[in-house]
Amino acid sequence: MSLLYVAIGGALGASARYLVSGWMGAWFGPDFPWGTFFANVSGSFLIGLVLVLVDGGVLPAGGRPFLAVGILGGYTTFSSFSYESLGLLTDTGLLLTLLNTLGQLILGLVFVYFGVVVGRLIGGA
Repeated sequence: MSLLYVAIGGALGASARYLVSGWMGAWFGPDFPWGTFFANVSGSFLIGLVLVLVDGGVLPAGGRPFLAVGILGGYTTFSSFSYESLGLLTDTGLLLTLLNTLGQLILGLVFVYFGVVVGRLIGGA
């Protein structure tokens, strides 16, 4: 049943991100990725809120797969990254937090570059 909650939530979250990105782009223009920026920041806030409410029993345990993994995972995976990084900071300290945050940022940029290069070699634009 959890997989169904994740799937439905993911569809809703991805749809919300699409709508938010379009709205932000139309509102602020294409010079900065405001839609992604807003989705990542608002998703980070929302995952913190949802997971604390689930852990505190305010929301049912089913709220985790549907809301956190499904909706917010479809809306932005950055929210998971932010929540997990906060957990590292509070549980293990600065070193692993920096390894996680800087590692994902730097390697993400490197690998998206590699993906673009490979795509172009295959014949993409």
